[in-house]
Amino acid sequence: MNQSQIWKHYQTIFWDFDGVILNSMSVRDKGFELVLKDYRDEQVEKLMQFHHKNGGLSRYVKFRYFYEEVLNEPLSDDRLSELTDAFSAIMLQELGNRNLLFEDTLSFLQSAADSFRMHVVSGSDQTELRQLCERLDVAQFFKSIHGSPKPKKDWVRSLLREYNYNKAHTVLVGDSINDLEAARDNGIDFIGYNNLHLKADADHYIETFQPLS
Repeated sequence: MNQSQIWKHYQTIFWDFDGVILNSMSVRDKGFELVLKDYRDEQVEKLMQFHHKNGGLSRYVKFRYFYEEVLNEPLSDDRLSELTDAFSAIMLQELGNRNLLFEDTLSFLQSAADSFRMHVVSGSDQTELRQLCERLDVAQFFKSIHGSPKPKKDWVRSLLREYNYNKAHTVLVGDSINDLEAARDNGIDFIGYNNLHLKADADHYIETFQPLS
């Protein structure tokens, strides 16, 4: 099935952000390493393994995993805020570069903005995410932009209800197993991108986005 046939089936698209719209993984890796620079390398490496395996989960979940599962220590709300604020400051400084946008995704968004109802549902911090979308000049393509700490699957569920979207004509585009799970939990289709491990389980897999004709 070619891309034009795939998109004809949908009216609403939920977009993941990191790894789909923005090529940000290496920057986010750097962010975790900088924020956790005072911890032992082998401890940080365990966090990085969890981070890479669960790309769609929020930093709130990942820092809590680091403390509770790697360090075996409780994580207070105040300390969690310190970690996430430090991480966000690095992200806002490093990610506002339009050269990090995937060119094929950007071309598709530009061509599709008038044809679909589109939302961002991301594991990234919501305040930071909205600032980045404005800075990167992509916010205008979306009806709304949502992120953590509310989980992605919950945002999908809320938006489906709020807008009364037809699930049969709604799809989530993502690059991680957490994106796939968010789609499956809500009974909508999933399109995989930028992660060949998803190809077998996705409803469709796109190697590179093509602008709508």
